[in-house]
Amino acid sequence: MNGELSSALETIGPELLAMTRLFGLPDGYWDPPARYVMHAEELPDLYRIAFTFDALSAERTAPVPSEADPHLQALHRRRAARRLCKQALYDLLRKMTGIHPPWGSLTGVRPTHLMLEALAEGLSPEAAVRRLVTEYDVTLPKAELLAEIAAVQRKLPAPGDAFMDVYIGIPFCTTRCAYCSFSSGEIGNGRLVTPYMEALEKEIRACAPLIRRSGRSLRALYVGGGTPTALPEKEFRRLLDIIRGCFPDACETTVEAGRPDTLSRDKLRAIREAEISRISINPQTMNDRTLQVIGRAHTAQQVREAYALAREENIPHINMDVIAGLPGEEEPDFARTMEAAVRLHPESLTVHTLAIKRSSRMSLENAPLPDGEKTARMVDLGLQTARALGMEPYYLYRQKYMAGNLENTGYALPGHACLYNVDIMEETSHILALGAGGISKRIWPDEGHITRAPNVSNIQEYISRVEEMIQRKSDLFLQDPASQNEP
Repeated sequence: MNGELSSALETIGPELLAMTRLFGLPDGYWDPPARYVMHAEELPDLYRIAFTFDALSAERTAPVPSEADPHLQALHRRRAARRLCKQALYDLLRKMTGIHPPWGSLTGVRPTHLMLEALAEGLSPEAAVRRLVTEYDVTLPKAELLAEIAAVQRKLPAPGDAFMDVYIGIPFCTTRCAYCSFSSGEIGNGRLVTPYMEALEKEIRACAPLIRRSGRSLRALYVGGGTPTALPEKEFRRLLDIIRGCFPDACETTVEAGRPDTLSRDKLRAIREAEISRISINPQTMNDRTLQVIGRAHTAQQVREAYALAREENIPHINMDVIAGLPGEEEPDFARTMEAAVRLHPESLTVHTLAIKRSSRMSLENAPLPDGEKTARMVDLGLQTARALGMEPYYLYRQKYMAGNLENTGYALPGHACLYNVDIMEETSHILALGAGGISKRIWPDEGHITRAPNVSNIQEYISRVEEMIQRKSDLFLQDPASQNEP
């Protein structure tokens, strides 16, 4: 294998393993001596990669990218080689199994990227759909869904290098869901709340000026977690006051209020008075039995009451999150959740597919993923429900170890798409992330890559090291762009 091509494929092993898992084949096939054999070579203007498995084989070729800028050329060649390698293996696995995954050879979390990339090249939506179907073997309904999402996103206020989003993390919940892997803990006796809020306020006040100092404007602000409304009312109001004082000019503000049992009229009134434009009340399911199984300490009735209370307090936008494929749920159970969504009529609806993440309780207990075909029918019912509510899809992402290799899709009424959700998924805006577990991101549009500055996830570590977290973000956003290319 040539040196340049060899270097591009040196660390591709985990991505090839993910491709194998897409088809449900044993990881052991990669153990030495591996039964998958790769042959790769770089011809004068062409990459050629082939895979064999016993008597079966598959081969793909692609042009070698050429750019005037040596740095961009190296980047584009690396991407082209890795993409070709995965597609060649995919072709072999399809021959072996006869399985057609809904997203074809795509294993990444952001398939919308490819649709937007095709449209930016000047392709029509129809031609872009054909490219995804022919080059990546994406099923036609999924490719058309991406085209619809791209059409919605292109109507939104354009993001870019001139803007920055803000994420504020509140890592406390009343209980921990069985599928959760976020950097959050149960609020318990609340002993960490006051010191955490003191550290968070210090970080917010120190980092808010970075937006202006870096020459950018605030775009969207998102308060997540955890469950921010799990904070005691005094600390919750303090948080909103800090946000109003430090980030007064956001185009959009969201506060996660995921657990209905954490909401009160006073908290909702505080949200309205703080001019928060969007909240998220997330039942995940409207079946009480499932709520108990997944570890949520509330009932479906409490969800209905929380929605009614939020409407009484004139909250302008309520989002609802649901999950298809929860443990023990059958299609009639998910249908009941969708019927409840129609009655509650949120302004936006996100239909998640169950994913078993490595640090979740379900993963530790070796819980299996639900049947993929059944989950796919639930996801389709979610799409039908969103359309019945007058919504259109506006963002989509995928995760590892997801039932049926499906997706999570956000739907919204016209004019209600969440800018932050689009920005974070499409990676089109800088992110200033504050609080334990937050990951700040700086986009380098000319270079085509992202630099990250993570905060520590452990709450006590964050409290003791908050000054270090502040410095990390200062280094990230005030760094000279020219230094990115220095050896």
